[in-house]
Amino acid sequence: MSKNKRMVNRKGFTLIELTIATGLASIVIGSVGVLVVDSQRGWNKMYNRTYSDVITDSHVARRTFDRVVRNASNQGISLADDSSWVEVYYYGDPNSTIVDRYARFISSNSQLLIEDGVLEPRQTSSTETICGNVSSCVFKTFGSSVQMICTLDNGSENTTIVASAIPHNQ
Repeated sequence: MSKNKRMVNRKGFTLIELTIATGLASIVIGSVGVLVVDSQRGWNKMYNRTYSDVITDSHVARRTFDRVVRNASNQGISLADDSSWVEVYYYGDPNSTIVDRYARFISSNSQLLIEDGVLEPRQTSSTETICGNVSSCVFKTFGSSVQMICTLDNGSENTTIVASAIPHNQ
């Protein structure tokens, strides 16, 4: 006697089907995870490049140099023999006809400084640090324009800025 085996239509999934589905889902989820992690690393890298101390310092240095030199008088510019500082002169009062103040940009001890003071008698009013991480800074003059070439380096990133401005006041 032979037993009559009938195929019974069982509901559910077989172990092989579950294993294949789990494997495919793992591959898809893993791929999405890799994509998300890579995107986050790229975003962090770009954010750090955009807002690092070297980049923000270079922006502040360029803007300060532009503002001070453009407000200076075109009656004279003093430049150090070794190009380590430049001095521009300006009016202390908008109604004044005499240039009575000075601003000196100095590169010293890995910092860019601005010294402000009175011309006669020569007296320094303030010295402020514009930025740090300065590895080199050279000042030049061409005709009536003043140029600053600074390299900022924090050890892991460096940038060179070139700022040029012309004094606009008589």
